[in-house]
Amino acid sequence: MDFSYPKNEKLKSRKLIDLLFAEGRSVSKYPVKLIYLKTVLPKDAKIQAGVAVPKRNFKSAVKRNRIKRLLREAYRLNKHQVFNNSDGGFAFLFLYLGKEMPSYPEVENAMIKVLARFSDRVDKKK
Repeated sequence: MDFSYPKNEKLKSRKLIDLLFAEGRSVSKYPVKLIYLKTVLPKDAKIQAGVAVPKRNFKSAVKRNRIKRLLREAYRLNKHQVFNNSDGGFAFLFLYLGKEMPSYPEVENAMIKVLARFSDRVDKKK
């Protein structure tokens, strides 16, 4: 299993992020929401993922960065659930919906459940 999160798997394209918000579908398990879109990605990346924490809920950049770090870590350690089961390219954006600072186990449990729901939804479409 590959637990890395290389640069080519990071969602950075402004156009793709805008498209995600416009046309993407979502699944959520409080406090994490996943917005995803089936799309064509560079050939070396199956999935590109990004994280976001609203400034409205966390004014302090330090707190937002900490939550983003927790989200990235939880995704990095659990992405194999999705990588092995999906074909085609997907763009992911993980949003943190909570209003208070989470602990890592909370974030990881929510991440596992969100990725499982995503896998279920993709499997039903086949």
